[in-house]
Amino acid sequence: MTHNRLLLIATVATLLAVSPGVAHADDGPSVPPGTEATASAPVELDPNDPDLKLPDGATLAEPKVLDIKQVVEDQSGDERREDTNSDVKFALQAEVLFGKDSAKLGGEAKSRIAAIADEIKTQNATKIRVFGFTDNLGSSAHGDVLSRQRANAVHGVLVKELSDSNVTYEVRGYGEQYPIADNSTEAGRKKNRRVEISFPRAEG
Repeated sequence: MTHNRLLLIATVATLLAVSPGVAHADDGPSVPPGTEATASAPVELDPNDPDLKLPDGATLAEPKVLDIKQVVEDQSGDERREDTNSDVKFALQAEVLFGKDSAKLGGEAKSRIAAIADEIKTQNATKIRVFGFTDNLGSSAHGDVLSRQRANAVHGVLVKELSDSNVTYEVRGYGEQYPIADNSTEAGRKKNRRVEISFPRAEG
């Protein structure tokens, strides 16, 4: 009985040894080759290097919390939201809000501005900035006027939506100043034609 069992085990072991291997996926987490974590520093550091030491009499600056910015842009690029530790900013592309070279708001524009007004209420903001911008086509003077007219139009909708006498507004038209994209391409100019609405984030 024992002899037969040993013979069977030996036969199975031999079959396993000569059988072609079968690949199985590892269920555990993996990382691409060459990116594995290592305990050693990638660069050798000399702790006695004088460039790594503060000069005599020098002190470290006061510690501070850096402002982290989170940017979310919808797939079409028509609307972008930026959040920092202190502020919220919405940028709406001019094509969504207005006709070409116009400061008259369309129907979709008003619903988008109303949604931003809801966020302003959520943040309990009482100081709101509405800034208009254009691309660099046409004269600078025309861009200044158009961007101000567009900022005024958005401001008018916010006033109606919020109907709060405690809210103050700063409304400006900057024309082609402060581009956020390359004006040498139409895609970049489209991003630059925008109205930004920004306000402080609620504390807490």
